[in-house]
Amino acid sequence: MSHTVTTLADLEALYGEPPEASLVKEADRVVPVYRALIEAAPFAALATRGPEGLDCSPRGDGPGFVRVQDEKTLLLPDRRGNNRLDSLRNIVRDPQVALLFLIPGIGETLRVNGRAAISTDPALLESFAVDGKAPRTVLMITVEAVYFQCSRAVVRSDLWNPDKHVARSSLPSAGQILAAMSENRVGGETYDKGLAERVRETLY
Repeated sequence: MSHTVTTLADLEALYGEPPEASLVKEADRVVPVYRALIEAAPFAALATRGPEGLDCSPRGDGPGFVRVQDEKTLLLPDRRGNNRLDSLRNIVRDPQVALLFLIPGIGETLRVNGRAAISTDPALLESFAVDGKAPRTVLMITVEAVYFQCSRAVVRSDLWNPDKHVARSSLPSAGQILAAMSENRVGGETYDKGLAERVRETLY
């Protein structure tokens, strides 16, 4: 006997009907209550997909770093990173994206689904400049669906409880991970010693 769910009918029979609250919360645009959450969020996970598969990338800056241009458009600056360009490569080939916004101390999260285009408009880039440094591109995201997620996952994980914070020294450091993955060609103790300063110097 198979224990794998393979049809929508089986899945729906297993879970039953969603409550009304799970359905009425979805909008096809950024309504005022959802705008308030976006403007308070300093962090979002950006999901994209391309021919090689799926990707999910962390994005963060000051609260409201994702700008609500209008009820159907979000603007997300692409700040300095590692130049892998995983998300951007995917968007060039498949514009479908999803965002999950988190707000420190708040249990509810916000989910946005839509389509993204990559802009290099000079005026738009300059409008996102920090310390005189503009991003190389800005994602222009057309909103197709937006809704909040209840706090169960955050409550179960006890995510915002400072007593549950993990000591950085208890897990492999960035330098140790790189050394392990490169057979000690890169990374190591020297990498770790300069990491904090490199991050500060290259935030923007």
